[in-house]
Amino acid sequence: MGPALLSETCRDQAALWLWPGQALYLGPSLNLGFHAGAVSCLAVGVDAGFTLELEDGARLKARTALVGARVRHRIVADGARMAFCYLDPASTRERACHSLMAEDHGEVALGHRHEAELTAVAAGLAPGAPPADLRPWLDLAGPDRLSGRRDPRIRRAADRLADPAEPHLSAAELAADVGLSVSAFLRLFRAQTGTTFRRYRLWARMLRVAVLLETWPDLSTAAVEAGFASPSHFSSTFHGMFGLRPSALFSQRVAVSWAEKPGQVTAQ
Repeated sequence: MGPALLSETCRDQAALWLWPGQALYLGPSLNLGFHAGAVSCLAVGVDAGFTLELEDGARLKARTALVGARVRHRIVADGARMAFCYLDPASTRERACHSLMAEDHGEVALGHRHEAELTAVAAGLAPGAPPADLRPWLDLAGPDRLSGRRDPRIRRAADRLADPAEPHLSAAELAADVGLSVSAFLRLFRAQTGTTFRRYRLWARMLRVAVLLETWPDLSTAAVEAGFASPSHFSSTFHGMFGLRPSALFSQRVAVSWAEKPGQVTAQ
C-alpha cells in the first residue's frame, strides 16, 4: 500500500507520528526560536530550503540537516512546510541517518544522500496517513538494520525509560539494574547516546505525554501524570526542546498517530 496522499484541503494541517524512540512532525514551519533538543533531529525543507542558525552565529543553508542532541539552534524556513524527524540517539536508525549525510560539521550534518526522495515523499503525505505508511520514509532517513548496535546495557535502560509504567526511574535504579555504578552508567549513557541521562529521560516523558493525551484531554494533567513536576515545568521543558510553547503547537489542528505505544509489542 502506498502512502496516503495530501489533499489541498489539509495542506496546512500539522501531523505528528509517534513510535517508541522516534517521532515525525510534518506541517507549518512554526517559526521556532533557539532551542536544544534532547535527541537528534533530521530537518527536511518540504517545499523549499532553510537556514540553520547556530548559537555561535553560523548560518548554514540546507534542504536537509541532522542536528545533534543538545545543540542550540533555530531554523528559518524558506517554504511553508517542514518535516522534523526526532531520532532516539540510542538507536541504529539515528546512527544510519548520520552515515548518510554528505557534509559533517561536527554537531550538525547537511545534505542527506536521499534528500530528493525524502522531500518528494514528505510533500505528498497526508496528515491521516497510517504510521505503517511512514516506514519507507523512515528507512530512507536511516535504515534500522545496521550491525554494531548500541551497548545492550544502555539499550535496556532506554527501553525501561520508554515504559509508561515506570515514569520516575532514576539513574541509580537503572545503573543497579545493568550492573554499573551510577557514575559509570552516566558516562556510558552519554557516550552511547550523545545526550545526558536527564535530557533523555525528559524526551521519554514528552512521548509519554502524547500517549496520555488519548485518555487525558487536559494537557496539564497529562504532563504531571507523565512525570513532570508541574504543568509549568512541562511547558518550559517543551519550549527548551522544541523552540515553542506546547499551547502554540496544540492550538492548531494536529493529527497525532501512534504506531505503537511504549511498552507495547507489535509485529514488525
